Amino acid sequence: MSCNVFDPVNLPCGRTIENRLVKAAMYEHMANFSGGPPNEFHYGLYSEWAKHGWGMILTGNVQISPQHLTLGCDIVVPPTLNAKDLKPFEKLAEVIHGAVDGTRSLAIMQLSHAGRQSANFIGGRPPFVPPLAPSSVRVGAGHTENRGRGAISDLMFHALFQVPTEMTTLDILDVQSSFVRGALLAYNSGFDGVQLHAAHGYLLAQFMNPKSNIRSDEFSVAPENVTRMLSEIVGAIRKVVPTTFIIGIKINSADYLNSGSTEEASQEGERRVLDHIRTIASWGVVDFIEISGGDYEKPDFMACSGSQTIDRQAFFARFSRTVMMDLHRSPVPVSSVPLILLTGGLRSYSHLQTALMSKHADLLGIGRGAVLCPDLPRILRSQLQNSKSSSTWADRPFAREPEALFRASKWVPSVKLIGAGVGTAWYTTRMRDIAISQIKNPRVEPPPADYSRGGLIAVFKMWAWSDSRSSLIWILGIFMVLVVTTKVFYQH
Repeated sequence: MSCNVFDPVNLPCGRTIENRLVKAAMYEHMANFSGGPPNEFHYGLYSEWAKHGWGMILTGNVQISPQHLTLGCDIVVPPTLNAKDLKPFEKLAEVIHGAVDGTRSLAIMQLSHAGRQSANFIGGRPPFVPPLAPSSVRVGAGHTENRGRGAISDLMFHALFQVPTEMTTLDILDVQSSFVRGALLAYNSGFDGVQLHAAHGYLLAQFMNPKSNIRSDEFSVAPENVTRMLSEIVGAIRKVVPTTFIIGIKINSADYLNSGSTEEASQEGERRVLDHIRTIASWGVVDFIEISGGDYEKPDFMACSGSQTIDRQAFFARFSRTVMMDLHRSPVPVSSVPLILLTGGLRSYSHLQTALMSKHADLLGIGRGAVLCPDLPRILRSQLQNSKSSSTWADRPFAREPEALFRASKWVPSVKLIGAGVGTAWYTTRMRDIAISQIKNPRVEPPPADYSRGGLIAVFKMWAWSDSRSSLIWILGIFMVLVVTTKVFYQH
């Protein structure tokens, strides 16, 4: 395997990624409230990434169910796929493919279903109508980290997440067909492929996790059933798209672990995830697997703790390397082995090169770094070609991370989800700044990141922004700020 960030690499389906840099999926929060198609804000944002030579660009999660949104402003797969429905998605694919430097990024649509993590009020359902899930297990129920978390924290979980309704066989078939419709949407719109979101505690991850799936039927977590839901969706998609259509899966390296797990329990959890990845690879039809981690009960994928950022520069590198070694020892033909996409903690060029040279990954996913530095591929290429570059540039972070997030997280220490949500809000407002700048003038560079924007201000601006046409978003923004500030008041 080549060890150069800018070397191309072939996917099992036959498509080529022109370099190893992947703009990882980031939730944009730009669609209409209650969900809808992509719009001018998405086009503005993705046009900026498309200019700079990313090998592959993943969209934020596109929900297959309008009744199971995450934060209310999600892109949603339409119920029909007529010409009118396809048009905004065709525009988004066209924007992602619209490179100006000769590098045509592959456009991948991430498909998702939030399951039990679809919150009250903003999840797309009438108030207090429960979401669907594999079993009737509420987010946070029985999770050891949440014991003794305090009355206000407990109230937050109960207010945000209901006890879900256990899915019937018909519900499962409906969800499977909706994922297939999402893949057809991507294909018919001109996207190069899809990524199925089976991480971070969303529905597909819930089916593979014993803390959220206590079924006893053919969709249980018994070894012979645990990947059945995912397998049937992948198989159904492969039947309706060309062999060159890319299928990726985002999976969780720590989905079964509770915070504070013993070393033995951690190793057992990793073994189970590794078994699932082996199974996925054995199907011979998946092109890449993204290694990630965390869910809403322990949202490591959203957190932005200063000490963790410094001490864990590549959160999942060790596990990713284990996966790489295991897959290449497996009986699966080399040409059919999925590529491994490592996302998390890659904050300098030396981290990228180390991940490749140490065989931690085939592809390098950058999420928040891509928001802070949308032109990262161009910058890296320029530095590598410049013989006068400082010898230390490779070790420098791509961009400074916002210290306001660290302060905000310290204000709300006992509710990780809120602290993580502050980080999400800051980066969401940064993405919106980029989008608006490109709508106004696509020939100018986006404004620099606003590091003076505080955490609570970011939360408010995420919900209550002047371009919104819905007064309800203003109300929700004020509500969210009041919730967080109330938490701050009681903690101090």
